[in-house]
Amino acid sequence: MPTTKRDTIFSAVTGAVADRLSQRQALRPVPESVRIDGRTCLVTGANSGLGKAVAVDLAKRGGRVLMACRGGHPDAGEEVRRLSGSDAVAMLKVDLADLRSVQALCNRLEREVERLDIVVLNAGVMPRTARRSAQGYELMFAVHFLANRLLIDRLLASGTIRQGNRPGKTPRIVLVASEAHRSAGPIDFDHFGAFTDYGLRDGLKHYGMSKLHLCTYAQELSRRLNPGGEVRVAVTSLCPGAVNSNLAREAPTLLKPLLYPIMRIFFAAPEKAAAPVTYACCAEDLEQRSGVYLHLMQGKKPSALAMDERAGKRLWEKSAALLARHVEGGSADVSGSMSHQPHGDA
Repeated sequence: MPTTKRDTIFSAVTGAVADRLSQRQALRPVPESVRIDGRTCLVTGANSGLGKAVAVDLAKRGGRVLMACRGGHPDAGEEVRRLSGSDAVAMLKVDLADLRSVQALCNRLEREVERLDIVVLNAGVMPRTARRSAQGYELMFAVHFLANRLLIDRLLASGTIRQGNRPGKTPRIVLVASEAHRSAGPIDFDHFGAFTDYGLRDGLKHYGMSKLHLCTYAQELSRRLNPGGEVRVAVTSLCPGAVNSNLAREAPTLLKPLLYPIMRIFFAAPEKAAAPVTYACCAEDLEQRSGVYLHLMQGKKPSALAMDERAGKRLWEKSAALLARHVEGGSADVSGSMSHQPHGDA
């Protein structure tokens, strides 16, 4: 019997609920007393849901928080200031579906921000059917992976993210991925970046693949930044579990009256789902560990495909070639970001 749209959506929802209910908490949440005073934090997709909850928590802990999201959400920044009791909150405009907008954000950060200590790549999308990004890539591939690759490359190349291994000075890069990456097959490098048309039935498959790209990238980034095992930038990828957010806003209208109550009752509120993100940002034991993957509040390995070093190297090279088409002045900042990376804390 063929899979229907309703079966596909609800199998994903019920699977997420079962996953959350079966999890045992192995890591303790970071106590509220743990502070990050003096550290500057960038959070993408911070205008709602998980991203906003993370922004509030980091601001409460004394961090200077930069909320990077699409325009039209000035009230989100005011709410984060109010909920955190901190005025050290600013909003930056970026559309991760447009690499030109990502470059503009990088230009601004390089001009105005001396350094970033914590970068949380949280923004996510799940379109109802296939859509193209501004540069013609499939939307989830562009937002979940390609934009993040460009953002990190630029910030490393400019020294806005600086390598350092002094206590309390190690920068952290946190990538919000998903356990859905385990459902994806091997990355098709022969057609890497090619747009594929799909309908609602196959949306979750492409979502899982985009998260496999992200998890594979996280492992390769960690290997390249930390050769020899010395942690100079702590890279963590994670799945926050089922979150009651607006990610399902493009679900079919007829299903929303059924879907939303389930999410409200069984999915975690963003403030609770933020716990593993806060752990990756603030926990002392992750300052000198990199390549870690968290599922809710448990440490585990990502899929074997994500851990494959050969796939990581090919992903790095293929994505560098794609970005070279769009980066101003050629591909030097993209392909050479690690070799030009400043060392130490100066």
